[in-house]
Amino acid sequence: MGTENKESCSQRDSAERKGYVRAHRSFNRIWKERDSAEPDLLGKILDKDNLNRAYKRVKANKGAPGVDGMTIEAALPWLKEHNRELTERIRKGKYTPSPVRRAEIPKPDGGIRKLGIPTVMDRIIQQAMQSILIR
Repeated sequence: MGTENKESCSQRDSAERKGYVRAHRSFNRIWKERDSAEPDLLGKILDKDNLNRAYKRVKANKGAPGVDGMTIEAALPWLKEHNRELTERIRKGKYTPSPVRRAEIPKPDGGIRKLGIPTVMDRIIQQAMQSILIR
């Protein structure tokens, strides 16, 4: 009986290891599919038409400039000149958002509301991402 238990345990262990290998291969296949889908999502976000719509939405909101002082009117010529550099930095994962400008707004009841104002570029990129991710 002792021999049978050892054999059945080794058979079970062997089967479990084979099952684990299959699960690992499935995970690798899923990971590759995710990697192949990611550039498509980033491509949609950085699509010229999507970025143009994002710019128009940010302009319509008439927000204040961020820490860099760039207004929405100054952003259009800057984007035309630096669009390729900006999109490449985003694609390579080298883009980092700028710090947020802090502002305090008085409340009607006498309190103060703290507000964070991102730069215009950051707002355009956020809007471009939001429009694709919400669909």
